[in-house]
Formats: sequence, structure tokens, C-alpha cells
Amino acid sequence: MELIQTLLAPGNDNLASTIVLYSFVIALGVFLGKMKIGGVSLGVTFVLFVGILMGHLGYIVDEMVLKFIREFGLILFIFSIGIQVGPGFFSSFKKGGVRLNALALLVIALNVVIVLSIYFIEGGHTSIAALVGVMSGAVTNTPGLAAAQQTVETAEAANTMAMGYAAAYPLGVVGIILAMFIIKWIFRIRVDDEIKQLEKEREDSALKPYLVTFEITNKLVDGRTLVELHHLIQCNFVVSRLMTTDGEIIIPKSSTQIHVGDKLFIVMSKSDEDRFQALLGNEVEFNWDELHGQNAAPVVSRRILITKSSFNGVPIGSLRLHNGYRLNATRVNRAGVDLLASPDLRLQMGDRITVVGDLQDIDRLASKMGNSMKRLNEPNIITIFVGIMFGIILGSINIGFGMKLGLAGGPLVVAILLSRFGYKFKLVTYTSSSASLLMRELGICLFLASVGIAAGKGFAATVFNPTGMWWVIWGFMITLLPLIIVGIIARGVHKINFLTIMGLFSGGCTDPPALAYANNSTGNDQPAVAYSTVYPLTMFLRVVVAQGLILCFA
Repeated sequence: MELIQTLLAPGNDNLASTIVLYSFVIALGVFLGKMKIGGVSLGVTFVLFVGILMGHLGYIVDEMVLKFIREFGLILFIFSIGIQVGPGFFSSFKKGGVRLNALALLVIALNVVIVLSIYFIEGGHTSIAALVGVMSGAVTNTPGLAAAQQTVETAEAANTMAMGYAAAYPLGVVGIILAMFIIKWIFRIRVDDEIKQLEKEREDSALKPYLVTFEITNKLVDGRTLVELHHLIQCNFVVSRLMTTDGEIIIPKSSTQIHVGDKLFIVMSKSDEDRFQALLGNEVEFNWDELHGQNAAPVVSRRILITKSSFNGVPIGSLRLHNGYRLNATRVNRAGVDLLASPDLRLQMGDRITVVGDLQDIDRLASKMGNSMKRLNEPNIITIFVGIMFGIILGSINIGFGMKLGLAGGPLVVAILLSRFGYKFKLVTYTSSSASLLMRELGICLFLASVGIAAGKGFAATVFNPTGMWWVIWGFMITLLPLIIVGIIARGVHKINFLTIMGLFSGGCTDPPALAYANNSTGNDQPAVAYSTVYPLTMFLRVVVAQGLILCFA
């Protein structure tokens, strides 16, 4: 009994008491974070508030131990974020993503304008550290808080920042959702109409692989090879199968000739359908699957899972599938999204490539590529710690004006670069969803628990007074005003779909609870698509901006 009392008594900072304290704070915080209020939950952020409560009650942790756990948790969290968003970081700038990212940048710029306006109107009475904490809480961005805490020189400033974050966070979540309601009310938006519009746009999407059968009726292309057909049409497509006039089904290659009466099963973009119809002939209804077993050489379609690291980063064109295996690749499924299997598309670990041909040939290719889910369950520990090592080195380099990326920015940048270019250094960056989620959640829980315990001692006296109330008000302004302005521009000027705007708001503030609300209230995945489009750049800039404000005005 005495041992238990010693472990649980406030004021003990021995190792056993520290582990018990962290375990209790994280377990209770995660449990309470799952509770929903108005359909919205705070998630793991509740760990911060439980940590603050325990710190307020007198529980302490040795300063060096607390600092180590806080920084190591931060590194795990931020590195896993970088690995997760890295593959989409550069592609997010393409096409419609440019406009969405520009609007997200405007949200960030307006956040900074409001923070600096408060700072100068106050005449510096409120520290920039407190305002950066308020801003990070207002936009629910924990990595920004972590990066800024890395930059300040005193523990007092770091604790003030954490208190500002905690004061602004709850209304930050509410403010994001409220902004969605205000935009919906201003423009008299009906969600059902927005969903119908999205479904129509997706049917006409130029990105989604589209499968169609054409019968050759144009005599001008009789005898042409598929290479010549590519030159004539000048777009990405794959001829999956070809049925000759005598009923033979073959897997065509670049030198295969096409003739009048042949049927071609083509994978392409729907927007290119008119080109094929004008050049080849009529589109016909034809069920290729029913032909299985009716020919001497049956043709089947199968998906192969890429699980061998030697194929990481390899272009599909270099596989020589037709010459080596008598197969054609038609699609690649990456993270649930189908991509056209163009020759220049580089494979990644975890991809599922759809190939067409004889079953024995497919089995040969599958054996070479791995096709083993068990291999994907093995975490790539070497890549993780090599990335963390170089991330810390990068974060320690002065990049100008006394600014460093720190333990938050350095690993984030390295993780993004590794996830995109790691294959060039023979590093496999694929991590299973469960392993990535575990690393991310463990890291953020350790970080938030440390921040809460450290800030808890003076939290009540600082927040529950006129100054703290102003922090709440300012945080609500920082959250709401930029989103309303950007929402009006997005809808009124660019006519962006409301579901996309919901994802833009959630991703621009890096706020999973708001995204969960958007997904649940619409029953559609479009908010998540927009969220993932703006999230990588937004996350990176939130970290840099928080540090920049501290370095420039502290």
C-alpha cells in the first residue's frame, strides 16, 4: 500500500512515478477524447487538458526527462506526418490543387495579419509567444506549437505558449465548424445539390481510368500499329486486350497491328473518349470476363501487390511486361486511388498493379514482385531512424536570419523528401497504415502529455483571468474571420463546391475533428479529398510561420 501511495502521490519525480503519470494522463486523455459533443470529439488533444489538470494538482516530472519525452514524441509525430503526406505534397500543386493551396495560403496569411495586428495594437503588452500559442490553438495546429516552443529560449515562454494554445483550442474547433455553417447560410447552399454536382463531375473526370471497348470501323487505321495509334491520338491510354475478327483474344504490344473488325479493350481517361470514337469507330458493349475459358489461351485480369523493395521507384515502362511476361499493365491502385498505368508512372511499395494476360504469366510476375501482405507488415525501421537522424541535422542548420527548422521542421522536410525520392537511395518508405498510425498517435500523446504537465502549474492563474479571457476571444477571431473571408472568395468568386470548401477549411487548419464532422454530415469523401490536397503544404507552412513569428518578434 505504501508503494502505491508513493507512486501516486503528487510531487514525486522518480522514474516509476513518471511512467505511471504519463500512462494515466494518456489513457484518460484518449478515453475522454473519444467522447462526442454535438457530433465532434477533440481526439488525442484531450491528453493536453488532462496533463494540465495533473500538473495543476501538483504532479511533476524531472525537467530533463520531461524534455526528452516531449522532444522524442514530437519527432515521432512530425516524422510520421511527413511520411504520410509526402507522396501527395508535390502533386498537390497540380491542376485544381493550385487554387485550393492558394486559398489555404490566404488563410495562413490572414491568421498572421490578425496576430500581428493584436501584437502592435497591444503595444507589445502581450508577448508574441502567447499570441503564437493562441494562434496555434485557434487553428488547432499542434506541430506549429511544437516548432515555436523549440524556438523560444526560456521554459516560461514555452509554458505561456502552451497555455495560450489550450485556451484557444476548444473554440478553434467550434469556430471552424461555425465558419462552414456561415458560408452555407450566406450562399443558401443545399448539401444534396452539391453532392449531385460532384457525382456529375466525377463521371466526367479526366483523371479516373475509364474502361471501354471499341470496334474498329475506320479503314484509315487498318494495319496501323499501336505505336502509331499513340502518335495519332497523343494521350495516355493502354490497350488491355484485343479480339481479332476470328475471335482470338491476344495481349497486344506496341508493334501489334489493328484491323477493321477488331475489338479493343482500352483503359483511358473519359475526357479522351471522343478522340477514340472519331478515329477508331463505334463504342460497343462487350463483356470480356465472360470469354474466360472459351479460348485456347484464356486471358484474365489480376492485381499484384508490390512488396519487394527492388521495384520501389521503378517506372512501369522499364518492366518490359509484354516481352518478358506477355502481360499488359492497365491500372495502379495507390492508397485507394486508381491511376492509369502509363509507362512513366513509378511504382511504390504497397501499390497494386492490375495486369492482364495468361494466369500462369501473372503468377510468374506476382512471384517476382512479392505479392505478399506479410512483407508489408514489417516496418522499415532503418528508413525511419535514418530519416530522423538527417532531419535533426537539417533542423540544426541555420538557414538564414537566425532561423532553424528545429526538431519539428527538420524531420518534417526530410520525411517529405524521403517519401518522394527515397527510392533513389534504396530506402523503402512504405509503412503500413496501422504502423504509421501507431507511431503518429504515440508521438503526439507523449508530446501533449509533456506539454500539459509542464504548463499545468500556473494554468488556472494565467487563463482564468481577464488576460486569459482575451486569449479566448482573440483565438476565436483568428479562427473565424480568415475562414469566412476565404470561404466567400472560394464560393462567390471561384464557385467551388461546398464540400470542397469544408475540406479546405479543415485542411487549412489541419483539424481532424472538423474533417470528421464534414465527412459525417455529408456522407461523402470529397471533404477528405480537399483536406489531403491542402494539408501537406499547410502543415509545412504552419510550422515555419510559427517559428518565423518567434524569431522576428520575440
